Amino acid sequence: MSVEKTPKFILTFANTHDVIRMEKLCKESGIPGRIIPVPREISASCGLAWMAPAEDKETVETFVASTGISPEGRYEMMF
Repeated sequence: MSVEKTPKFILTFANTHDVIRMEKLCKESGIPGRIIPVPREISASCGLAWMAPAEDKETVETFVASTGISPEGRYEMMF
């Protein structure tokens, strides 16, 4: 049984502290997404990333800009 992949928006971070801070702030503000291991197709020094549905990309981007957190990378991919 295969699971259908859907478009996702993924943010990578330079360190674990930033991705955990992202999770805390997003949960407090009701922003969609969750922490995932960085997919093999993406290279990042942290090893953890934030993933949200692709349709929530603008919401996540606007929120990130307001927090002062600086993602290392931004990706859209099927996941």
